[in-house]
This record gives sequence, C-alpha cells and structure tokens, in this order.
Amino acid sequence: MSAPRRIAVVGAGAAGLHTAEALRRAGYDGRLTLIGAEDAPPYDRPPLSKHLLSGQWQPERLTLRDPRALEELRLDLRLGVPARRLDRRTRTVHLADGREVPCDAVVIATGVRPRRLPGAETPLAGAHVLRTLADALALREDLRAGGRLLVVGGGLLGAEAAATAVGLGAEVTWLVSTDTPLAAVLGTETAALLTGLHREHGVRIHRGAATGLLHRDGRATGVRLADGTDLVADTVLMAVGSEPATDWLAGSGLRLDDGVVCDAHCAAGPGVWAAGDAASWPDPHTGRHRRLEQRTNATDQALLVARNLLAGPDGTRQAYTPVPYLWTDQYGLRIQAYGRPGDADRFEPVEGSVAEHRFAAACVRDGRVVGAVGIAAARALRGLRSQVAAHGPWPPGEA
Repeated sequence: MSAPRRIAVVGAGAAGLHTAEALRRAGYDGRLTLIGAEDAPPYDRPPLSKHLLSGQWQPERLTLRDPRALEELRLDLRLGVPARRLDRRTRTVHLADGREVPCDAVVIATGVRPRRLPGAETPLAGAHVLRTLADALALREDLRAGGRLLVVGGGLLGAEAAATAVGLGAEVTWLVSTDTPLAAVLGTETAALLTGLHREHGVRIHRGAATGLLHRDGRATGVRLADGTDLVADTVLMAVGSEPATDWLAGSGLRLDDGVVCDAHCAAGPGVWAAGDAASWPDPHTGRHRRLEQRTNATDQALLVARNLLAGPDGTRQAYTPVPYLWTDQYGLRIQAYGRPGDADRFEPVEGSVAEHRFAAACVRDGRVVGAVGIAAARALRGLRSQVAAHGPWPPGEA
C-alpha cells in the first residue's frame, strides 16, 4: 500500500485525539477525519468521578484542547455521530447519519461502554453509569438532592465515586464482591488501607452480588442480591465494569475477542490499527492478549500507532511494550501503581510504610517484580519502574 492520503480515526477521546496529533507532528499532511459519538469535543475522563462529580470543576476544564488547537490540526471533525460499520474491502467507515468516510487507513479508538445491571435496559431516573460527561453531570445533579447512594461495583471507578459522594454528604453504601475490594488492582496491602479509609469516612461496605435493579414508577429504588436481600437507595451507580465498544465492527472481518485483536505493533489488519481501551495486543511477558483501560495507555499507544502507521508495510515498526501505570485520588491521597500489583505474592516496601500512608513497595511474584505501588513516595516508586519493565528479579541483582 502506498502512503495513506486519507486517514480516519474513529473515536474522539484521548486515544483518538493523541493519534491525530501524533500524525500531524510526524508530518502527515493528508486528509485526517476524527469521528466521535459524543457532541462534546475531546475531553479527559479520569476527573469525571472526582473533580467534576464533586463540583470542584466545571465541564470546560476537562476539555483536552481549545478550539484553536483543534483548528490547527486541520481535522475533518465529525462529532455527535457514531460509526456504524467498517467496510474493509472499500476502506470505508459508514456513519450513523448515513454519510460515508472513505480512507486509506483506519485507527479504531472507540474505547469501551459501561455494563448495566439487569433491569436497567431502559432509562430509569436515579439509575446511573459513569463513562461520559453527560453521565457525570446527571449523577452530580442527583447527588445534590442528597439521600442514599448505592454504588455497585468494587473497582476503581466505584471506589472514587463512593469517596466523592460521601464527601458531598451522601449516605453511601458500596456493594462489592470481596472483603478487600481493589486487591486485584492495587494488591492486598494497599487495598486494605483504602477499604479502611472508606469505612472511616462513613461508607458502608456490603459484600454481595447484585442480580438486578429494583425500580418503581420509573425510578430506581435499589438492587436485589443473589441471596434475596434488597438494598434500597435513592440513587444507584452501576460501576460493574465495561466492554469494548466494537459492535460496529461486526462483519468487518476483524478478529474481535475482548477488544480488537492486534499484533505486537497494534495492527489489526492491513490498513487497520487500534489504540486505547478497545485495543487488545500480546503481552510481552505472557504472550496472552490483553487490554488496558488506563489513561496513560491511551496516550502511549496512540503515539506508537501513529508512528507505525506512517512507517508503511515495509518500514520498521515498533512493538508495543508498555509499563502499565494508573493512579487514583481518594480521601486526599494519590495512590500510584506500575505493572500488575494484584498478581503479586509478596509485598516488599522500599520506603515508608502502609501505616504511615506514605510508602513505595515492589510487588513480587515467583521472585520477579510484577508491579510497584506507592503513596507520597514518587521518587522511590519511579525507581522501581525499570524493575517492573524488565520483570526483574527480587532482590535486585539476583539471578
């Protein structure tokens, strides 16, 4: 294939925007179409569950680029119109409004969509998910009315929303499936610290499995658990995970298996690439395909996709070998983590202690560093990053 003259980036979130910017910085001067399902220009999602939900920030502060910066990218910007189909034979993206976008190369950056509980198939007042700007504003409006909030789901999104809501004065119940939520993400020790902080701040933590949403007269009233218990609430947030937004690719011939399946260079097929939450590629340590729903991954993968796309089929392509990184802000603490702390069987502090709420620790499995986690010890934590990247031995220097 000759150098592309028309590139379509489907998805106008962080991954899509950063792909477009990287293409322009690399000298691409052809037609560049950026397609987004939402009406809003590209914005940052991590603050939705914290700064925006609390009311500290207003929506305009989340915008990733001002209008002038977007104009300088010389984009064919299509906002508020989802992609409906990809025809790989003709290299055409079909949009929901009936228009078509012909292109020589496509970058898929459509991210994920939130899962919902049974009973939430149709909109209900007081029943929320938290993925978009509109979602966060609707939940914020309900929280202003006070009352009881039930957060369903023990991941980072649920934890952040619970912490924010209790800070606003809501009566918060957090429904989780394990005694130590977040252990799979942050490791047992750090997760136990956070669980304790939630309880100290008045969050009621309930262990159980929701089987469906309860509602009456068009409004959510709580959830029913597998043991038959009903948890009642005035507002319900469903933070029960997400799934790749790839339904529009059905029939495209691309391999779809928990995301768009790519090779090590993030190519899904000739002229088709993927970046961000919806991209699945082989992990260099395990060989198994994986996805990362992390903000830094959206940026890093976008940069690599732009570089590999412009290299052409005969150019030198770079494999994607990220060091996963996440952070979460709860109760005035910023918890940061590299790699996969939840996979560890040993927790090795190198500075501070969990009890002090200030530490950096290596997370070790089978004698190898699989992750690192810390609070208020950024320098020591950054020092562990290379060990995580290399999957190095612990203690360092041992074979």
